[in-house]
Amino acid sequence: MRFGLIGLILTFFAAVATAAQLPDFTELVERQAPAVVNITTVQDARRQRRGRMPQPDELFEFFRRFAPPEGGERFTPPRRGQGSGFIISDDGYILTNTHVVDEADEVIVRLHDRREFRAKVVGKDERTDVALIKIEARGLPRVTIGDPERLKVGEWVLAIGAPFGFENSVTAGIVSAKGRSLPSENYVPFIQTDVAVNPGNSGGPLFNMRGEVVGINSQIISRSGGYMGLSFAIPIDVAMDVAEQLKTTGRVARGRIGVMIQEVTNDLAESFGLAKPQGALVSEVEKGSPAERAGVQVSDIILRYNGRPVERSIDLPRMVGATRPGTKATLTVWRKGRTLDLTVTVGEMPVEKVAGARPEAQPDRAGLITSDLTPEQRRQLNIQSGVLVEDVTGAAARAGVRPGDVILAVNNREVYSSEELSKLINETGRKSVALLVKRGESSIYIPLRLD
Repeated sequence: MRFGLIGLILTFFAAVATAAQLPDFTELVERQAPAVVNITTVQDARRQRRGRMPQPDELFEFFRRFAPPEGGERFTPPRRGQGSGFIISDDGYILTNTHVVDEADEVIVRLHDRREFRAKVVGKDERTDVALIKIEARGLPRVTIGDPERLKVGEWVLAIGAPFGFENSVTAGIVSAKGRSLPSENYVPFIQTDVAVNPGNSGGPLFNMRGEVVGINSQIISRSGGYMGLSFAIPIDVAMDVAEQLKTTGRVARGRIGVMIQEVTNDLAESFGLAKPQGALVSEVEKGSPAERAGVQVSDIILRYNGRPVERSIDLPRMVGATRPGTKATLTVWRKGRTLDLTVTVGEMPVEKVAGARPEAQPDRAGLITSDLTPEQRRQLNIQSGVLVEDVTGAAARAGVRPGDVILAVNNREVYSSEELSKLINETGRKSVALLVKRGESSIYIPLRLD
């Protein structure tokens, strides 16, 4: 009996000690939840695009946006989507994800007090997946903006959103890592957490324990589409910079210097005489670019940008992209066993065309919807022929053609218009054709078996 009583006492004190170590989120939620909103989008049935679910990648688990995925043909009724957002000013400016409001004909914002407003999309940025929307209201509660640089790995963080439509849901976890690089996302140093986020959490805030927003919940890694302990948030400083540009100019200007770079491996570091792998190795310098004018050479290793160390090659695009065009910057490079400083006047990255299929466009035999390139686009891409892929389904989707690709030729015959491309594909007597596709800086042949 004596030992049983002692055991109960020890268990009680252990429970008290454990409880004392765990954070209490109640006050934080009471203060900040009123500034979090639920977003519902409506897309007219006539404008719904056909698509397919991405297939799992053998090298990396595929990434899924939190918004409900597109798939199959839509006729009626209009398609609805859900996401989250948060108020950053008392006059109705709200931050969310681009993929939450992209292609929406109507955006409805539901506040914590259950009032609803139709929102205007002020602007959206595909590269960072940040969108700024506005509702006509005054005296709204707003979040406090924090500093992601102060975040520490292992620190507690909390998310508020509407997973699967369940409004004002609160989940918590810790910061798993900082500065994460994800495929096709070169300009965002993601915050990785193990906070439970699911479809509908997109665009919602990530809070630190001081009640400050440090990120926007944006992506997950999942084979099933649900929470698996790997969630990624856009740092709030990146998002606020984008929001300010969208608010003032309606677009985002990013810097560029005109170099192709690659990672510095152990072997490369040794061969170039570096003490350790670091920096970004220049493999190509674009003719007439700011880098060429500054004297950057192939085989230079960029170690610092404006005094900030370039630990890995992925760091450089982020630093340059965040620099306002026209600004002078200092590059510290390693060249032939010594360091030297070069001054470069940062140029502006060409504005990307946002792909969006016209409502009346119909896919060809291969499942392609394309548009003609403008002379300016051809000049920027440094090509003479080609058409832009706006949407893809069917055989082309299965072959791996993606929206944003530029089809240069069919069976070695150059194409100059969408009409010409459709004619070559629709009238061919072959069961398969070879498409020469420009994707980013590279060109590849894609074999296309026709339905």
